[in-house]
Amino acid sequence: MTDHWRDGNSIELLINGEEFFPRVFDSIRHAKHEILLETFILCEDKVGHELQKVLIEAAQRGVRIEVTVDDYGTADLSESFTQAMITAGVKLHVFDPTPRLLGIRVNLFRRLHRKLVVVDGKEAFVGGINFSIDHVTSSGENTKQDYAVLVRGPIVQDIRDSCLQLLERGRGRSRHTKAKADTRWMPAIQTAGDVRMLLAVRDNIWHTKDIERHYLRAIHGATKRLVIANAYFFPGYRLLRALRRAARRGVKVTLILQGRPDMPWVSACSRLLYGYLLREKVVIYEYCQRPLHGKVALADDKWVTVGSSNLDPLSLALNLEANLVIEDKEFNQKLFTHLQSLAKSHCKPINVKVAEHGYWWRLPLIFLSFHFLRIFPTIAGWLPAHTPDIQLLKPAEAEQIVETKTKTAQKKKTRQVEKIS
Repeated sequence: MTDHWRDGNSIELLINGEEFFPRVFDSIRHAKHEILLETFILCEDKVGHELQKVLIEAAQRGVRIEVTVDDYGTADLSESFTQAMITAGVKLHVFDPTPRLLGIRVNLFRRLHRKLVVVDGKEAFVGGINFSIDHVTSSGENTKQDYAVLVRGPIVQDIRDSCLQLLERGRGRSRHTKAKADTRWMPAIQTAGDVRMLLAVRDNIWHTKDIERHYLRAIHGATKRLVIANAYFFPGYRLLRALRRAARRGVKVTLILQGRPDMPWVSACSRLLYGYLLREKVVIYEYCQRPLHGKVALADDKWVTVGSSNLDPLSLALNLEANLVIEDKEFNQKLFTHLQSLAKSHCKPINVKVAEHGYWWRLPLIFLSFHFLRIFPTIAGWLPAHTPDIQLLKPAEAEQIVETKTKTAQKKKTRQVEKIS
């Protein structure tokens, strides 16, 4: 399903919630057959309520709707919010539903981190934007800077198949049994442009290294420039060595990382790597206008990736992720121009002197962090593996009726036994 290049596609870059949400909601409003949606976070805020509204309207038109949210990322939706969708006919699935321990979410590892929307098998949205108000820049200074793409063409079929296969695997199948795509309704595959792309996914069964492998191929093959804008940057040895070697052979390697982190400890880990990279002339910028949440990269004048995968141990070794890998000069140049403007206007450059201040006392911490994070996925792998478990939420009223009928039947049985005795 993945790792197959598809020709004949079109692509549009969507920057932040201002561009992303209106396009998604408009697409859902025009849906006629099917809506598949996966997200890590769905909040019960202005954005979440708008999504709820358009999904309910689509369900009332008879559109098949499958929404999958992650139990860790989407943990606090009210029953009234979810039941309004379920009652209207929206199928709402929860990935890895796990009871809290003393009120604390303990299902931290192997999350459904993908952000995918497929409408009528004709267009799809892929990126890093969750359904929450903190992706809309007008909502405040802590708004996230993020990216997604709208694609049309044969690639949409691969994205649709990936969503359906995840649902199929969650229906009690063996974790090592390959799921077949749902064929109840098959959209016609039509070309929409001349962009070449593929869907790269990361899971804990069949595609454990796919996204990392595409990054490594792009870095090894780069001859002129590499630009990576990534929120949570703490990759393993292979990616770090590849970046240093690219810089040594004359490739201009530029990293745009968090300067206003939403999770300070993650940014602190990234900064441990600065000296190691800067000594080989890797250029590092910290984006300071708002928290950076993007997961995009480009190489030379053709290769681009956009998706949900960070370059950290969670994304590269544990979470379920989805990235598009794109080959298109026009799109590459558009993203490059945007990131170049971002670096000049809203970033501060990091130099070796600043990065290596206090390096002598941080060296043991760097060494320990490297080695811990290198074996961290293995340690986490000792925990029970996901199958992956996906639970379909049921209407509360239906559950109540079933429960009432069961209690009534039990009472009748008890009375009959009493009469006999």
